[in-house]
Amino acid sequence: MTSLDRELDRELDQERAHHTTCRAALAAMTEGAGHRVVIGENAFASGADAEVLGYQLRSWAKELAEMPQGPLFFGRLDFDASADAGHAGQSYHIGRRRISEHPSAPPLVVDWRAPVSRRFYQAGARDPQGVAVRRRFGWAQGSRGAAEDLTSLEDEHLKAGEAGGPGAILTGEIERPRVGPMRDIAATIQPDQDDLVRCELARSVCVQGAPGTGKTAVGLHRAAYLLYTYPERVQRRGLLVLGPNRTFLGYVCEVLPALGENDIRQSTVEDEIVRETRGREVRAVDEGRAALVKHDVRMAHVLRRALYGRIAPPVNSLALREGSSTWRVPRHELAAIVDAVRAEAPPYAVGRERVRSRAVRAIQLQAERRSGPMNNTWLQKITRARPVTEYVDTVWPRVKPEEVLAHLFTDPDALAAAAGGLLDPVEQKALLWAKPPRSWKSAKWSAADLVLLDEVSGLIEHPEQYGHIVVDEAQDLSPMQCRAIARRAAFGSLTVLGDLAQGTTAWAARDWPGQLAHLGKPDAAVVPLTTGFRVPAAIVELANRLLPALDVDVPAGRSLRRDGRLGHRRVGPQELAAAVVDAVRAALDREGSVGVIAADHEVPALREAVAAAGLDASAGARVTLLPATLAKGLEYDHVVAVEPAAIAVSEERGLHRLYVVLTRAVSGLEIVHSRPLPAQLGELD
Repeated sequence: MTSLDRELDRELDQERAHHTTCRAALAAMTEGAGHRVVIGENAFASGADAEVLGYQLRSWAKELAEMPQGPLFFGRLDFDASADAGHAGQSYHIGRRRISEHPSAPPLVVDWRAPVSRRFYQAGARDPQGVAVRRRFGWAQGSRGAAEDLTSLEDEHLKAGEAGGPGAILTGEIERPRVGPMRDIAATIQPDQDDLVRCELARSVCVQGAPGTGKTAVGLHRAAYLLYTYPERVQRRGLLVLGPNRTFLGYVCEVLPALGENDIRQSTVEDEIVRETRGREVRAVDEGRAALVKHDVRMAHVLRRALYGRIAPPVNSLALREGSSTWRVPRHELAAIVDAVRAEAPPYAVGRERVRSRAVRAIQLQAERRSGPMNNTWLQKITRARPVTEYVDTVWPRVKPEEVLAHLFTDPDALAAAAGGLLDPVEQKALLWAKPPRSWKSAKWSAADLVLLDEVSGLIEHPEQYGHIVVDEAQDLSPMQCRAIARRAAFGSLTVLGDLAQGTTAWAARDWPGQLAHLGKPDAAVVPLTTGFRVPAAIVELANRLLPALDVDVPAGRSLRRDGRLGHRRVGPQELAAAVVDAVRAALDREGSVGVIAADHEVPALREAVAAAGLDASAGARVTLLPATLAKGLEYDHVVAVEPAAIAVSEERGLHRLYVVLTRAVSGLEIVHSRPLPAQLGELD
């Protein structure tokens, strides 16, 4: 054994001993947190303070208990003697959560979100930032299935001018096969990703990310960073993560808990709207033209006209008798009140109450001229008086969103009045219900209808506000869905994630400025991520062949990975299912997950073939067979893409769908087809 080997073994033993110390400290922290919950942190706390304190302690104990059992640190920073004050000559282990032996002791592990940890991601040979050595740790599966055994370490001597390129540990972690839900990337965040993660709370940002560039991970890590850095401001209003579908949310559900954040709400736009619309269910399906019109931003103007069109001028003066006195407000004064409130453009419900309070104020002034100041009891009595309520109901009637929408969809004249100059007659006809319900209470609403109901609800009253919202796959949102998000972030900020090339809905965005305007953040910076670390270059280059046909202006993606496999099998139509089974078997000979992706109508037959071959049961969770419409946002080590031509013609934006399918593979892509490949892909070797 050489002296270098002995030195490495000594370093590994020291780091293993430190990890053991950290594990013991974490156990003590967890036990101590539970003890503090039982006895209370402050015996003098009482009332609301005690309740808040108890909640915080319980949350802390829960987070500590639910921390993953994997390695407690993934890196270390050694600062040189000339580093800035406080760090000179210091060493810090970097992990997913702070660990210390007691609250006032120096940390054994520093949270990856702490300011000093930024240098782990940003320091380099050209700009060491006071870092002498950056160390990364390699871990192997422990006996209980957790990555607990420290097996290697890798040092970059930044002050010595080392290039600092991706080493074996970093590369291995990025390319490690993945089975199951998405993992966090705290150990592998790259400098451009780190810049986005650490954007200040007040700044909204849009990430145009090519496949494999980690845009979803960036958004989730930014959510965790914001909660760490701005806990009071974010928790006061909450943080929401919106994904494209529940399959996607299931895939990313473990990332935030692994980073120590268990209370972030993760939802879809549809589920969030259902939640806000008091649990209304989708019980109808729109025809294509109707869905397109309902998702069009012009509907916002139609609905505003329909709602505020219910406001009417007063017909009579207001007379209110009180004892021997009768207070009168003339019709012209009442009309002026309505006109003034309408000009202020408040939410509809707020406007209704302003009309009421100003009418009451007019009566109050008359009464006080005769009898002096009136008390609150008198004001409440006048406010609830029948003549006042009748006046308000006449000029600014109480209304429900369902009532407004059902009236539009059942009354051609009402729709024409609200949509005149906005929607043409064909579009208006597409909105009308063929079989009107007996009343709006028995109406069956479509998914697009719920978006419209949310729009009307937002005109009546502001919805719940969030301090920050992360929106993934944002390119697929319709303008009306964007407006639903904008209402919930009117006083907060957004992290918008997407790829215009992967837009597959009929209303998918063609550019970001327009989409950001619909989201209420027109000034948000658009930052491209084009360098991929997961999808191999051969696969990225194949997918890039489709970009000229996608009618979007996005930079072509590139990959730093030169490994990976790209193959294809051309077979006869009767041999397609068998060839897919063979491709799955070949993929299972390698480590990692396998995704079989096909046009939606092809999936049932392929599922039968895979099941008949016993691959679904024998491979356990490693094999997933899914339709192309559900592939977005997911990734598999090996992808078997079935009949690309069928995917390309399956819908209006079929080539965009195919682009998504081809870029789900992070190690190998096998194309199995009986029909000629789409011309845009060209020839495959």
